[in-house]
Amino acid sequence: MTRRHMLGLGIITALLAGLQASAQTSSANTPPWPSRNIRLVVPYAAGGPADLVARELALTLTADLKQSVTVENMGGSMGVPALGAVARAEPDGHTLLMAAVGNVVLQPMLSKHGGADLVAKLRPVSIISTAPHVLVVSAKLPIKSVAELVAYAKAHPGEISFASAGTGGTSHLGMEMFKLFSKTDVIHVPYKGSSGSVNDLISGQVSALFSSLPSLQGLIDKGYVRLLAATAPSQSPATKNLPQMSATLPEFEYATWYAMYAPLATPPALVERINQALTRALKNPALTNKVEAAGTELRAGSAEEVMQWTQRDAAKWRRVIQDAKITLE
Repeated sequence: MTRRHMLGLGIITALLAGLQASAQTSSANTPPWPSRNIRLVVPYAAGGPADLVARELALTLTADLKQSVTVENMGGSMGVPALGAVARAEPDGHTLLMAAVGNVVLQPMLSKHGGADLVAKLRPVSIISTAPHVLVVSAKLPIKSVAELVAYAKAHPGEISFASAGTGGTSHLGMEMFKLFSKTDVIHVPYKGSSGSVNDLISGQVSALFSSLPSLQGLIDKGYVRLLAATAPSQSPATKNLPQMSATLPEFEYATWYAMYAPLATPPALVERINQALTRALKNPALTNKVEAAGTELRAGSAEEVMQWTQRDAAKWRRVIQDAKITLE
């Protein structure tokens, strides 16, 4: 284990221990909430799956709380600017962060640019959603299942290439997990965005891609790419009946999940109040119908569940990162 991986895991462990201890305290004098506009920071650009969930959630919360909830997109640098903005905000419940597993688990283990320190300054509030990736291959390939892909990769070492939107992202690490568990020699081809990777996947210049279903559904429908499997079980109507990667590779499972965070000094009683508001919103049928049709499963959950998911995925991805010897500057 590298020093950076140990540092990232150590800070996550320390954060969890600190939060578990502080959660046992109470704050009887918590001020009214919300008393003004709530700022919901999202560490991704507008228009993507995370932004869609955040904006629909903000509308539902606005109606329920009778107070405006506005989304602020702050993309780039694996979420570091967004984490920093919320970590430095007043701990009064009016600045919240909807972050992904990549921001709070992967980035601290991969990068030395302050992600672990910033995660330690945030307090989990609630799980928000979870969604599997899907594995697709170019329709140019004679491959119709995960088992066929594994067999083809073993018969043609170094010929199967996986595209990703960049080194260290979930799509890249999904490929590294495939490589580890299938014991195949496959190639990573990083791109600076999704458009180039998709075009090369259609043409057959790259072989495969792990990504979210909404970003690939149009290509699947047109027959440009072939969907093989989902990376994790889901109750979303769009993904619950898909074949599972684990049916061929038993250890293979991952999902992209999002959770809500507040500044670390936010009183536990206020965190619980925010959690209750989020639980009401995430169980709203109108919100569920809008979001889950695209492959995302809304999941209300406790702050403790966020901690458990963080620990679980830190252990899972640490194995993949160490095996692939991945670091980011």
